[in-house]
Amino acid sequence: QVQLVESGGGLVEAGGSLRLSCVASGISSSINLMGWYRQAPGHQRELVAGINRSGRTNYADSVKGRFTISSDIAKNTVWLQMMSLKSEDTAVYYCNVITAPRDYWGQGTQVTVSS
Repeated sequence: QVQLVESGGGLVEAGGSLRLSCVASGISSSINLMGWYRQAPGHQRELVAGINRSGRTNYADSVKGRFTISSDIAKNTVWLQMMSLKSEDTAVYYCNVITAPRDYWGQGTQVTVSS
């Protein structure tokens, strides 16, 4: 059974930092890409950051320079270091793992930034 377990969300003041973690288990296929998405109330889910097997990263324009994604593919783990948080970063953050057959989603972790 595949499980993606996220942790690290919470309440933080504007300007603060959080680090999200996601550990995937039960995946038998090779992981091609790991990433983080977020969804705020009344908004569509959007890509925050992604990282592939080669370590190449991509970021949403809104988080460039503030967020850093990293991973240990061998350990099926991905992190998202979030700094200089803003109120507009408030959302549920979801871990996403892409393999050749399909992709998988975590249950989400709430990040709330108070202004």
